[in-house]
Amino acid sequence: MSSNTLFSSGKIGAIPVANRIAMSPLTRSRADRNGVQTPLAIEYYRQRASAGLIITEATNISRQGRGYAFTPGIYTDQHVAAWRPVTDAVHEAGGRIVLQLWHVGRISHTSLQEGGQAPVAPSAIQAGQTTYTETGMQRPSMPRALRTDEIPGLIEDYRNAARKAKEVGFDGVEVHSANNYLLEQFIRDSTNQRDDSYGGSVENRTRLTFEVTRAVADIWGADRVGVRLSPLTLSAGDTPLDSDPAGTYGYLAERLGTLGLAYLHCIEGQTRGENAKDAFDFQALRRAFGGQYIANNGYDRDKAIAAIAEGHADMIAFGRPFIGNPDLPERLRRNAPLVEAPHEVYYGGGSKGYTDFPMLGGL
Repeated sequence: MSSNTLFSSGKIGAIPVANRIAMSPLTRSRADRNGVQTPLAIEYYRQRASAGLIITEATNISRQGRGYAFTPGIYTDQHVAAWRPVTDAVHEAGGRIVLQLWHVGRISHTSLQEGGQAPVAPSAIQAGQTTYTETGMQRPSMPRALRTDEIPGLIEDYRNAARKAKEVGFDGVEVHSANNYLLEQFIRDSTNQRDDSYGGSVENRTRLTFEVTRAVADIWGADRVGVRLSPLTLSAGDTPLDSDPAGTYGYLAERLGTLGLAYLHCIEGQTRGENAKDAFDFQALRRAFGGQYIANNGYDRDKAIAAIAEGHADMIAFGRPFIGNPDLPERLRRNAPLVEAPHEVYYGGGSKGYTDFPMLGGL
């Protein structure tokens, strides 16, 4: 049994944390049309600074990486200038914040791409479901397969975004290799039909996530870099699972473990679904990685307390509860009632449903 509790301080990699409660990445679509954060984001993240670690909303590493309207970027000087007061506000409030680096791959639409170009993907397979454009929900456009000679430039986009995140003053970065976006599209044999060095074998299909993470770690130092994985998630484009999730993600976790990263962050099951400890051995994934582990999905107060006490995880990440409960750690500590934010305020809009949820009395 671990001597840690959900509310005890510690470190995740080189990052000091005041408690073991992480804020999951939450897309809120409140940046401007160029991906520049508005001043609303300053207050939004400041309000949630009592989380042991804030992992920001997924943030585009390039214009090509965009797949949803009004999501923020980290590839221009304007993006840097808009993010800087956010990190300052979180730090002034005593919090820690890392930026999640994102390329959506095939989950995009030509209207979101420069010059109306096709999105890119490991293979030219169109995604199902819908994506959020400036004119509403639309099916993602047919992507084109990335050429092998384009991949070094893609890795450089991640490296550039990592540099800019460091310039902004974040405490670290998280590589988004989950939820069926570009890096996971390479991992899964359901979406990767390549026959070059990035397709076919599990070694080849996991190569891009490894190379991107290594490049980002070169900028930050490995102990300030995390990676997010989602072996069982079907969302974002109705993407089928890999044919061997345990083998594929176990191999990747072991490979990532050689880098000495800050943490591995896993969505344990289907996003917005039930926790799937019985369907998949996430502890085997954690052991293969060999480092610190953030667990996410289906956790409530009691499950989170038990998971930390039993040593199942080093931190527990909460997503949607942080929308309506900016002071979630204190509410969990007091076992106070939680506010359930209405779905209609999740994406887009202004301060309503974003920065206007009240704190507990006495804070």
